[in-house]
Amino acid sequence: MLAVYPVILTCTHDDKDTYLIEIPDLNGMTEGHGLADAIHMARDYIGCYCYDKENADIPASSSINDIDVSKGMFYEDGVSDITLVDVDIDSYRKKMENRSVRRNVSIPFWLNEAAEEHHINVSKVLQEALKQKLNMA
Repeated sequence: MLAVYPVILTCTHDDKDTYLIEIPDLNGMTEGHGLADAIHMARDYIGCYCYDKENADIPASSSINDIDVSKGMFYEDGVSDITLVDVDIDSYRKKMENRSVRRNVSIPFWLNEAAEEHHINVSKVLQEALKQKLNMA
C-alpha cells in the first residue's frame, strides 16, 4: 500500500539548516537537518504512524490544495513550503520487521573449524556480508 501525505516544511535558516516538519493529516511533527533529511524524517514519521495499523485504519490524505501553509504550526518560524511525501507501507513494515530467520548454509569443514577456533559468529558475518553485497550497509 502506498500512502502519500501533504507535508509542511519550514526552513528556519539556522546554522544547522533545520527544517520543522508538520504532517497535518496525522497531527504529526518532526524535524530534519537539510532538505533530504527532512523528507527522510517525514517519510519515517508516516511509516511509524502507519506501521501497526490495518490498511483500512490508515487515515486518508488531504489534497495538497486543501492545506493552508499559513495555518501551519511553524509558519512564523521560517519559510514554509508544502510538498507530498510518499511511503510504501508494506515495504516499511518489512524493513522494520527485525526478527531473525533460521537458514542452513554449507561451508567447508576447515572453514568452520577456523571460525570456531577464532570465536567468529558466522551468522553475524553472513548478515554483514549480505548487507554489503546488497548495498545496505
